[in-house]
Amino acid sequence: MSQDLFAAAKGAMAFAHAPYSKFPVGAAIRAEDGKIYTGANIENLSFPQGWCAEPTAISAMIMGGAKRIVEMAVIAEKLASCPPCGGCRQKISEFATAETRIYLCDEAGVTQTMTMNEMLPASFKTEILG
Repeated sequence: MSQDLFAAAKGAMAFAHAPYSKFPVGAAIRAEDGKIYTGANIENLSFPQGWCAEPTAISAMIMGGAKRIVEMAVIAEKLASCPPCGGCRQKISEFATAETRIYLCDEAGVTQTMTMNEMLPASFKTEILG
């Protein structure tokens, strides 16, 4: 992973809106167009209605015209390694391949690297379901 993807995820975390959980998270995607798209978690008082950082970054990627995740970095302020939640794993898999690398980061850099298949080996496959 290049330093720019880590820096983008860390920078995105600064924009998190986490007044309830006090758990800021940032994500950065390098898409097939070579651009980096970022997102942060955005909470509201009805917790299930908030957005995690990963789908926020996916939304930015889609709105930017890209369709595929080449690699992704995720960082949380309070954890040395913060893997995406289950729902986010499925969302990521819809735009990734089994080999797409997901980098889990802390303040200093990458602490763990996983492929999408390692993170969610039994995901729903869009080519099968529609």
